Amino acid sequence: MPEQSNDYRVVVFGAGGVGKSSLVLRFVKGTFRESYIPTIEDTYRQVISCDKSICTLQITDTTGSHQFPAMQRLSISKGHAFILVYSITSRQSLEELKPIYEQICQIKGDIESIPIMLVGNKNDENQNREVETSEGEAMAKKWKCAFMETSAKTNHNVKELFQELLNLEKRRTVSLQIDGKKSKQQKRKEKLKGKCVVM
Repeated sequence: MPEQSNDYRVVVFGAGGVGKSSLVLRFVKGTFRESYIPTIEDTYRQVISCDKSICTLQITDTTGSHQFPAMQRLSISKGHAFILVYSITSRQSLEELKPIYEQICQIKGDIESIPIMLVGNKNDENQNREVETSEGEAMAKKWKCAFMETSAKTNHNVKELFQELLNLEKRRTVSLQIDGKKSKQQKRKEKLKGKCVVM
């Protein structure tokens, strides 16, 4: 199990060209880039506060190619949560996630306590769809992980994706939004748990 540090590490996996970088950039910077530039590995940081102390949401955007298996293994062993991205316009990109998922299971052992999101990106390109929503849901059910369809281009479900991923974290409470009023009991519970909020 990774040591509890001030970093909360989210690793994004998926085939080349499915929109991993676009999703991360849309979330972190609010921008979208039309052109495709292959990634080797990029890390983005977003400051969030955990129980009155600052911690970092560290998002690792991995390469879409299989040239760097050692980097992939390292990312998995250091990661706290995982986003597995495929493009709804490419059945092949969903197939390519299977070995990655198997590797996460291998390295992490018990994955029931690890937040994993299966993400069908590019749902703005419905006319070119090769993978039905129901197929993505079925795969997520089989893998016992959460599922969502997104579009980095139209910003559909991008913030929701990261919020949902953080909601899956069982060991500590991590959140993107600064909540309004809460009952005393809720406040006490969160104080004990260690609440994280994006600033």
